[in-house]
Amino acid sequence: MQEVFLDHLRRTEASVTVFLVNGVKLQGIVAQSDAHTLLLRRDGHVQLVYKHAVSTIMPVAAMSHFVEEEL
Repeated sequence: MQEVFLDHLRRTEASVTVFLVNGVKLQGIVAQSDAHTLLLRRDGHVQLVYKHAVSTIMPVAAMSHFVEEEL
């Protein structure tokens, strides 16, 4: 499910908020992801985020259609 969700976010270029386990909040667009990392893009900058540091990924806009169509 993780791969499907992240791929959907990447393809739609949805803005997301990423909460890390240490409480830090990151915002941007998921540019790429693999088994261990995700690349977050914002304002021309890119951040490599290790998935083990991520607590939650929340799209800024509602994605109710994702649940119905993709899963």
